[in-house]
Amino acid sequence: MSLEQYLPVLLFILVGLGVGVAPQLIGYFLGPQKPDAAKNSPYECGFEAFEDARIKFDVRYYLVAILFILFDLEIAFLFPWAVSLKEIGFTGFVAMMIFLGILVVGFVYEWKKGALDWE
Repeated sequence: MSLEQYLPVLLFILVGLGVGVAPQLIGYFLGPQKPDAAKNSPYECGFEAFEDARIKFDVRYYLVAILFILFDLEIAFLFPWAVSLKEIGFTGFVAMMIFLGILVVGFVYEWKKGALDWE
């Protein structure tokens, strides 16, 4: 193995570093350097920060986020299934219908428990 085989990889790394680092360096050296109190103050959602950044969030926020990730990842299984439906035949179709049935049962359970309600 010669080092010539690694030339495309080296070029890819160098171009990636250049694209990532060059704009930051250009902005740092050519941008205005005039900090003032307003520019250095904490800013959040259009108004001044009024509490500590380490406040406790309601657990429902995390519950909805976890449920979104769970159902989003399960839906991702539909794409390869839909592409290969002709090859996997009726058995693959039945297996996916069982999977979707379990997914719907879990979704209805979470809905009835009120996990998707936001007050």
